[in-house]
Amino acid sequence: MTGLIGRKLGMTRVFDAEGTHVPVTIIEAGPCPVVQVGGSQVQLGFGTKKPKRTAKALAGHVKKAGLETAPRVLQSFPVAPSTGEAPKAGETVTVAIFAAGDRVKVTGVTKGRGFQGVVHRYHFGGGPETHGNTRHRKPGSIAPGTDPSRIIKGKRMPGHMGARNFTELGLRVVKVDAERNLLFLGGSVPGPMNGLLTVRKQGGPSRHD
Repeated sequence: MTGLIGRKLGMTRVFDAEGTHVPVTIIEAGPCPVVQVGGSQVQLGFGTKKPKRTAKALAGHVKKAGLETAPRVLQSFPVAPSTGEAPKAGETVTVAIFAAGDRVKVTGVTKGRGFQGVVHRYHFGGGPETHGNTRHRKPGSIAPGTDPSRIIKGKRMPGHMGARNFTELGLRVVKVDAERNLLFLGGSVPGPMNGLLTVRKQGGPSRHD
């Protein structure tokens, strides 16, 4: 398996062998039941959904895998050829697929900030604070006048900030607690506490090195 579904529990710090503190994010990763296997993809579930909130189509789908209750979320992951045979429907995938030192990428929905200006959204410097200036947090000029007579697509302007899918690449697995299904990742991950995340293995160098 190449990944798991999890839930962000919060941040803390741990100490390495040299006594240096390392900020980490704690993720409840799994256990994830295998709902369906097809080709090179495996569909995993996470959490539980109330029966009265479960559609009949979803209830029938998970019943084929031998699950009594439908998972809260479903996500498909590719099966790496090096891992051998893929898990079967009804089995459970745990956090034991990760090991300390692995590189992973984490995908989640960022915190929603609502409608924000350019100073908050894009870190613009703003205008002068004194000498009669009244445009302290304005974006300033947004385009020339006669040519091109329009605003270029992609211009950074005020608008909705956050609440979008974001993937943080190259995070290092600091510690794996298989008994409690906890994954300790160095650094921060997108989303609020209790937000759903997908954690996938990643190979190659990282900007965090």
